[in-house]
Amino acid sequence: MSGNESVVWSSEQGLGGLPEHVRGFGLMHVAMRRDAARLCAAARSVRPGGARALGEWFGRLRAVIDWHHHSEDEILWPYLRGHVPGFDGSGALEQDHGALDRSMSRVAGVLTTGRIEELPEAAQEFADLVRDHLRHEERVVFPVLAALGVAEYGRVERWIIGSAPAQVMTYLQPWMFDGADAASVAAVAATIPAPVRLLGRTVLERRYRRTLAPVL
Repeated sequence: MSGNESVVWSSEQGLGGLPEHVRGFGLMHVAMRRDAARLCAAARSVRPGGARALGEWFGRLRAVIDWHHHSEDEILWPYLRGHVPGFDGSGALEQDHGALDRSMSRVAGVLTTGRIEELPEAAQEFADLVRDHLRHEERVVFPVLAALGVAEYGRVERWIIGSAPAQVMTYLQPWMFDGADAASVAAVAATIPAPVRLLGRTVLERRYRRTLAPVL
């Protein structure tokens, strides 16, 4: 990791300083924070009749986060432990994932049972956990991913994307690109096969936009 130890990268203030080959990873973090904020805003105004639609939207978000965390625990962390001397911290990150799983279960339970009076607290707990976890993860992982280089990281990223279930794959591209800066979108889009990119910008984008009604 020579030359990167003193660099502190974060997706909280945008991805401009992050190496282009890591921006797809960063965009997922930006999208998680964005949707955690959307959930908190919706929690303050949702009516009992809107809990089901909000629950359906949250279910899609939960599926993406669940896949993202499992792909880290099962693919990325083992790879880094085996190929990057001195890599550590993944145990604490896995504990973070467990806390987020429990928080997402709580939000889903509140929405399923219609106990919307509990939603603002549950949503805020989730948003706080997302914020704290991503700060921790980016501090530990971004320098390592940057140091892997374009080719090696690209191989690992393809393994990770290949592990995504269909429900996630049909949601992932428009979800990641929602509200993202043009430079980051261009950098990430260049790694996506042209037919998949076209599908993401047309059919999947329209489908994704329809899912946002409960939080917009």
